[in-house]
Amino acid sequence: MVLAELGGSISRALQQMSNATVIDEKVLNDCLNDITRALLQSDVQFKLVRDMQTNIKNIVNLDDLAAGHNKRRIIQQAVFNELCKILDPGKPSFTPKKGKTSVVMFVGLQGSGKTTTCTKYAYYHQKKGWKPALVCADTFRAGAFDQLKQNSTKAKIPFYGSYMESDPVKIAVDGVERFKEENCDLIIVDTSGRHKQEAALFEEMRQVSEATKPDLVIFVMDSSIGQAAFDQAQAFKQSVAVGAVIVTKMDGHAKGGGALSAVAATKSPVIFIGTGEHMDEFEVFDVKPFVSRLLGMGDWSGFMDKIQEVVPMDQQPELLQKLSEGNFTLRIMYEQFQNIMKMGPISQVFSMLPGFSAELMPKGREKESQAKIKRYMTMMDSMTNEELDSSNPKLMNESRMMRIARGAGRQIREVMEMMEEYKRLAKIWSKMKGLKIPKKGEMSALSRNMNAQHMSKVLPPQMLKQIGGMGGLQNLMKQMGSAKDMMGMGGLFGGGGD
Repeated sequence: MVLAELGGSISRALQQMSNATVIDEKVLNDCLNDITRALLQSDVQFKLVRDMQTNIKNIVNLDDLAAGHNKRRIIQQAVFNELCKILDPGKPSFTPKKGKTSVVMFVGLQGSGKTTTCTKYAYYHQKKGWKPALVCADTFRAGAFDQLKQNSTKAKIPFYGSYMESDPVKIAVDGVERFKEENCDLIIVDTSGRHKQEAALFEEMRQVSEATKPDLVIFVMDSSIGQAAFDQAQAFKQSVAVGAVIVTKMDGHAKGGGALSAVAATKSPVIFIGTGEHMDEFEVFDVKPFVSRLLGMGDWSGFMDKIQEVVPMDQQPELLQKLSEGNFTLRIMYEQFQNIMKMGPISQVFSMLPGFSAELMPKGREKESQAKIKRYMTMMDSMTNEELDSSNPKLMNESRMMRIARGAGRQIREVMEMMEEYKRLAKIWSKMKGLKIPKKGEMSALSRNMNAQHMSKVLPPQMLKQIGGMGGLQNLMKQMGSAKDMMGMGGLFGGGGD
């Protein structure tokens, strides 16, 4: 993922500083120099980096810190706060309200993924109960209307555009008027891609903005743009009132530091990030959790939200009941695989756990893991109810395995491999037998029933090592205890029990 490398470099610099016996001026300078180098290599603008370094030095005055202060914690907190400051302009963007018509205009450079992002933005709000509509005012790029039409049809969102009309201002005005009459409460106007050297296109953008009077102008920026991001973003801000930024292509291998610069240039908050080509690969951007994940400190609230999304509230007590019984069936394994697939990219989920980063899961490995899960699910689709609901692995004899392999179009060795995985997971699940089930409304008590000793038995050794052994796990459990709602944790992570 974009910025995973930057996050890894900053985390390593902080880790080296933490490992030092004494925190003195030299250790602090070495740490800040490593962080500065990482930010500059990731294309963050030089002035931003220099200001950040100066601010941290002013905050962390080692001579003034009294004995007994945790200098490591103070330095880490200062780095965290300064990165948040770069990404947070301190003012919220306009938020559309249901039932009240809002016009949102998208602007950006050519090839930044603007048209796709328009549809993703509309689709996101449609799922939340809005009635969105799309207007294609991009008459400059051949195929722009066709692309928007195709995306809108796929997402079942009304759209407006014209093959005949060449005036983008007229198309924008007609489209907005039409959808206002149809009582759409979120009208999204897609404009032509441009860059700051094209005065004519900038003039056209101003005219569209004046004619449609948008409530919000969103600047769409490609995360791979590099050092040019600051100047380009500033040019857009000077022409129209940019109120928010959406950063696209965050799933690539680009450095992505330019994205940080764009926020500083437009003085506008990032509201979403695009993490892939598909319609649902679109995340709400929240500064503190993002920086926390970047530094390998995790994002518990985001992790809990993911679990709440994939394990519906009414299924959670049932899942915990199964945990306490310790009976692990192939059907439960199938359901948990479904939940993992719904959570999105595995590396993204990993980065939400303290002590982990998206860097840990190489791109190829992630696809390989997801392909394996899909393969297992296909094989389980060829099983009978008796096979899925049995917790006795001996039931699966050779003739049954051959039948499943034929039904799924796989080799028998792959079915055997899946059964080995099932036995491994069943062994972990059996360690949770006797977990006390909290009553309804007391689900947060689940966190009190789990302790580091039990968790250490459940976690794979390499994962335990990555967290930092038992000491790191105890810190992790403290954070888990402070999470607002630990419900559903067992479904993915293991939980613990007597």
